Amino acid sequence: MSWLTEADSPHPAIETLDTLALLEAMNDEDQQVPLAVRKALPQIAAFVEALVQRMQAGGRLIYVGSGTSGRLGVLDAAECPPTFGARPGQVIGLIAGGEAALRGPVEAAEDNEEAAIADLEGVHLTAQDAVFAISASGRTPYVLSAARHARSRGALTGAFSANPDAPLLALVEYPVLVLTGPEILTGSTRLKAGTATKLVLNLISTATFTRLGHVRQSRMVDLQLVNRKLWGRALRYLQEATGLSPAQAEALLKQTGSLRKALELAQKPS
Repeated sequence: MSWLTEADSPHPAIETLDTLALLEAMNDEDQQVPLAVRKALPQIAAFVEALVQRMQAGGRLIYVGSGTSGRLGVLDAAECPPTFGARPGQVIGLIAGGEAALRGPVEAAEDNEEAAIADLEGVHLTAQDAVFAISASGRTPYVLSAARHARSRGALTGAFSANPDAPLLALVEYPVLVLTGPEILTGSTRLKAGTATKLVLNLISTATFTRLGHVRQSRMVDLQLVNRKLWGRALRYLQEATGLSPAQAEALLKQTGSLRKALELAQKPS
């Protein structure tokens, strides 16, 4: 079986290009990624709609991946609390090899099928949860094992791959296929496939938390007020939404410690 992500580069001998020509070639390839993701939007939407139902019932979203795919899953999970006020553990990222694999290669970990089951059981997987398996190749043993185990436990399952015949896509209820094509550096799926992964995860988490009510007028109403930038952002939106003066908005935000609560209090009929 041929694998699209392992096919020869469409730009033979990139090492012979000068720096600007090399960057232009890479950029040309990158421009294909959003168009490929767009073709998969119906698949992504179907997963999001099913995911929202699970999360409304108290379930969690669990990303599972290896290497670049795993790191991107962990990244998206880590950004959900500060961005949307996601409760601790509501979105989880699991990566083959654990935390060590976030900072360096633990390449053999991707072949460990038993570890995938242990990792899911370690976060107490239930039938209420949703597992989104991420593998550009669609044949990573760790990820395949996670998808099978999640399905056996009754969890909602979705998956991302950039290979049309990926075994992973056949294991889940909601497959997401994004045909990014051969990489300019042959087989290096941290490039176009990795970019597509980031875009897909952005779509999943943002659309899900928007549907769950964490966005108002395209603003992050549940952002965590943990630094000056976010405090200033909350103040600006509170003033825009309510007409309060800067001093009034700051006092209300200090009183509530929450943009959502401040908005509700300011807009409550007196």
